[in-house]
Amino acid sequence: MDVLSHVELGACADSRFLRPLRVRYNQNGTNKSWDFMKSHDSVSILLFNPSRQCFILVKQFRPAVYMCECFRKGLLDVQEVTDSGLWEGVPVPSRLLPAVAGVTYELCAGIIDKPGLSEAEIAREELLEECGYNVPAERLRKITSYRSGVGVMGAKQTMFYAEVSDEMLEGAGGGQAEEGELIEVVEVPLADWHSFAFDESLPKPMGVIFALTWFQSNIAPGLAAVPNPPRSEQ
Repeated sequence: MDVLSHVELGACADSRFLRPLRVRYNQNGTNKSWDFMKSHDSVSILLFNPSRQCFILVKQFRPAVYMCECFRKGLLDVQEVTDSGLWEGVPVPSRLLPAVAGVTYELCAGIIDKPGLSEAEIAREELLEECGYNVPAERLRKITSYRSGVGVMGAKQTMFYAEVSDEMLEGAGGGQAEEGELIEVVEVPLADWHSFAFDESLPKPMGVIFALTWFQSNIAPGLAAVPNPPRSEQ
C-alpha cells in the first residue's frame, strides 16, 4: 500500500463509475447551468465487536485524496493536465508526496451495482469481501440514508450498523484483488473513539465521524446499562 511509482496524470475520457454531465435549467426566471458527476449510490457499515470492545474499519489508498493533496500543496498544476486534452499521460514527478498522503480510514462500503439485491444484501457482501465477516443481512440495522458530495455528485449512501463476533470471521478480508482493491482491516478500541474520530492526522470521511457519534448516542448507553455480575458474599 505504501509503494507508489510510475504515476501519470491525464484527462478522463471515459469511466466505468463516473460520468461528467452538465445540466441547464431555469430557476425563478434565471437561466443557470451546473456541472456534476453521475455516480452509483452506495452502502456503508459500522462494525462493532462487543466482546473485544472495538470498531472494525478499513484502511486503503485513495488516488483522489492523494492527488488533491498534491494539488493543495502546489506540487502539481492542474492546468497542465486540462490543457493536454484527452489522456496523454503527464508524468507525475517522483518528488511528490509519499503514498501515505492518500491513505484514509473508512467504514466498510461499496457501490450499489447489482440489480436484484437489496441494500442490506449488498452490504453483507461487502462485509465479507472487505472485512471477512459473514453477517446475515437480517442482522444489519439501518442507521439512515443521506446524500454525499451534494455539490458534485449528490448520490445516496445508506449506512448500516452490525455487531460481530470472532466466530463470524470467515476470511482475511482485503477486498477483491482482481478489481485492484488493496484494503487493510483495522480495529479502533471503543475507549479511543473520540480521539480517533477527531485526529486530523488520520484522514477519514465525515461518515466515519458521524457513525461513531451515532454509536455513542444509540448503542453505548445500552452497553453501560448492562449490570455487573453480583459480588459473592465474604
